[in-house]
This record gives sequence, structure tokens and C-alpha cells, in this order.
Amino acid sequence: MAKLTKKRKAILEKYDPKKVYSLTEAASIVKDITVTKFDSSVDVDIRLGVDPRKANQMVRGIATLPHGTGKTVRVLVLCTPDKEAEAKEAGADYVGLDDYIAKIEGGWTDVDVIITMPTVMAKLGRLGKILGPRNLMPNPKAGTVTLEVGKAVKDVKGGKIDFKVDKTGIIHASVGKASFPADQIYENVLELIQVVAKLKPSSAKGTYFKSVYLSSTMSPSINIDTKSIPGV
Repeated sequence: MAKLTKKRKAILEKYDPKKVYSLTEAASIVKDITVTKFDSSVDVDIRLGVDPRKANQMVRGIATLPHGTGKTVRVLVLCTPDKEAEAKEAGADYVGLDDYIAKIEGGWTDVDVIITMPTVMAKLGRLGKILGPRNLMPNPKAGTVTLEVGKAVKDVKGGKIDFKVDKTGIIHASVGKASFPADQIYENVLELIQVVAKLKPSSAKGTYFKSVYLSSTMSPSINIDTKSIPGV
């Protein structure tokens, strides 16, 4: 337990949990207060002034992070045989159709993103109960139901993230790794926030960005001053 206290003490020397920081400062501090032995994921939590229970206040979109997420994204493409070569060339980890549908029905979900074609979507209907709760169901709005499967694979592998507000009004997203330079963390967070800003529902009243927090795996959260973020 003393070891943990020592770590906590070291962290508190580098930042004040009660203070509000600029995005530039937070991007640097999050690296300083990360004490895991592995390369921690850097995450942002954006609390919005919306009521997600209302259909016209559901905030969902796609952001292409300029420096990617730093994660290895495992992609499954469910497509017709004529599209298999295109998917494989683009870097898909798994490509097929009926065999993978059977695997998923058997409980296999060892992927991060599933891409499919409009003509194949009907076959995926029965997988909703398995894929839905894991946020793996392909969606045209997220660009994962498309005839351009090769482009979709490259986008996802290159740092495209799909985000949506949860039932409490918060968007959780991974925006890089603690090993990233601070300016890359800053630019990734900025890109995501600016995309979210453009998606403000016309029916949302009052303050749109209620709070923005940056953290890494097992680190405390850093409160970011929303006024320090360009375009907000």
C-alpha cells in the first residue's frame, strides 16, 4: 500500500486535482502523471448539455484523429467474394461472410471493428443481440456499412473513430497513447472536440460543453478549461 501512496504523492507533485488546466497543459501533464509500466491509453471524457433520451439530441459522429489512436485495430470485413481481395489488400485482419457469421453466433467477438456491405446487412440482423451491446454492429452513419470496403478498412486503421454520447450525456473516446508527444495528444483531442462542436443539436439549450476531462489508464482525470479550446 505504501508503494501506491508514494506513486500518488509523486503524481500530486505534478498536478493539482482541484485546478482547471488549458488543453495544452493537460496534454503535457497527462504524460507526467502516467505511472503504468505499459503504454497507457489516453482518454477524453466530454460531458455535453444534451438529453440523449431525446432523438433530436443524440450526438454521434466520426472523427479522424491526425495521429491515430496508437492502438492496433482488429478489423473484420463481412463481404461477398468479389470484395474479399480489396478488403485483404487494405489490411483487414479477417475477411469472409457465412463462416464468420457462424463464429459470431457461437460467441466469437475478438475484433474491434466490423465492416460490411449494404447487400450483406440483412444477414447481420440476427447478430444484433451479440454485436449491439459490444458496440460492434456496423452502421452506415459510422461508415462501416459501405461498398467501398477497402477505403473503410484504411480509414479505421488510420485513426478514424466512431463516437456517440452515452445515456448520461458523456462521450468517452481514446485519443492516443501516453508515449505520444504532448503536441500529438493535443491535436488529437482538438480534432475530436471540434467535430463534436459542429454536431451541436439545434434543440440543445444552455451550455453545450459542460466539462472535458483528460486521463490515461489508471491516472487521475485532468479538468480542462473549455475556454482554452479553439473552436468551442
